[in-house]
Amino acid sequence: MTTTTFQVRQDQLATTRLVEAADTPLGDGQVRVRVDRFAFTSNNITYAAFGNAMQYWQFYPVPADADGTAWGCIPVWGFGTVVQSLHPGVAVAERLYGYWPMASHAVLQPVKLSAGSFSDGAPRRAALHAVYNSYQRITSDPFYTADSEDVQALLRPLFLTAWLIDDFLADNAFFGTSTPGQRGVLLLSSASSKTASATAAQLAQRPEVEVVGLTSAGNVAYCESLGCYSRVLTYEQLDALPADTPCVYVDFAGSGPLRQAIHTRFNRLAYSCSIGGTHVDELRGAKDLPGPKATLFFAPAQVKKRSTEWGPAEFGRRLVTAWHGFRQQVAASDPPWLVVQRHQGAAAVQAAYAQVLAGRGDPRLGHMLAL
Repeated sequence: MTTTTFQVRQDQLATTRLVEAADTPLGDGQVRVRVDRFAFTSNNITYAAFGNAMQYWQFYPVPADADGTAWGCIPVWGFGTVVQSLHPGVAVAERLYGYWPMASHAVLQPVKLSAGSFSDGAPRRAALHAVYNSYQRITSDPFYTADSEDVQALLRPLFLTAWLIDDFLADNAFFGTSTPGQRGVLLLSSASSKTASATAAQLAQRPEVEVVGLTSAGNVAYCESLGCYSRVLTYEQLDALPADTPCVYVDFAGSGPLRQAIHTRFNRLAYSCSIGGTHVDELRGAKDLPGPKATLFFAPAQVKKRSTEWGPAEFGRRLVTAWHGFRQQVAASDPPWLVVQRHQGAAAVQAAYAQVLAGRGDPRLGHMLAL
């Protein structure tokens, strides 16, 4: 048996390769999982763009070439089936939801087993965050429904981030931008991205704020059709908002020039946080900006805070309830928020990757891939 892995060059994300390698025998307590299919969105481009800063390359590390060229395997969310097991607590044919490599197979070392999940106890993952190391058994997963696997793979991890951003901003009273006589303005870049629109859908339920989507001219109509933005502006229309607007910037694009423009224009910018990096050709640092320091939002930190405050059970209950509400909202939308497109095989995976990396194509598309 062989495993095919899709790899990207860490310093040139448009450069990719496929590597086939013979499978090594399993060790005691390990399982081999066939990665049935996985979602690929701009969220995964963020994983690559921040691969070193946020340790994403460490989940499925790739040895450097002899000349020192660094390659990486982007982690993805999806479903897999156990095809070989040397662990008494995990059966062959069991299906799992979790964080996989862009590959045909993955080897896990299950620990902390329960009826609903287990964690990968591989030594390389010991220092990585538990949120990404957990694998859900679909027979006991409260998020799971058999008719929504693709939607779950595409939107569940994005929704978790979106839900946490909404909670984080509300937990901090929108950094003082919302007052009894005035609604605070939240500026969301890359508004057509699935994480941004899921965030907007949560924030739209809060009457004390106005959610303004920022996007390219070609995606304005799509963003407006979602119904979750108070209004949508192009990146060139920042001057449509008064310079003294009390606002928060939630940056899904990672564009250095756009961040500079927002920090320069809005003299009452109260908070600026970076979520992603969809504009990979414009990624820049955040030094020497006017206004507040741009801060990287790390979702697991909010998970830890709320799990401590609410307790893990209550945290899970609130999240599951919100997820099913959002899933139903997506399913009922007309025009649709999401149109699933499946891709099978190495060439199709490469083509879909290139399309998402370049920001091309219909933003309604959700790519489900399999090698």
